[in-house]
Amino acid sequence: MIELDCLGDICPVPMLKLKQCRMLKDGEQIKLITDHSCVCENITDYCKKLKLNLRVEEPVNGVFEMYISKSVPLQK
Repeated sequence: MIELDCLGDICPVPMLKLKQCRMLKDGEQIKLITDHSCVCENITDYCKKLKLNLRVEEPVNGVFEMYISKSVPLQK
């Protein structure tokens, strides 16, 4: 798992860090940690656009862990 610590980073820095990991392989996961809710909105839109899986958790009030992964294609 690739971990991106974006605590204290404001937009667009977390998005730029995520885009550097663009060569995500099937089944690989990125954990992006942020403390800005606007980052969650931007990353959610980005993941929808690229059809990436996204799960957002808030383990501590105001700190968001975003788990981003690429789907493994279904086998026929």
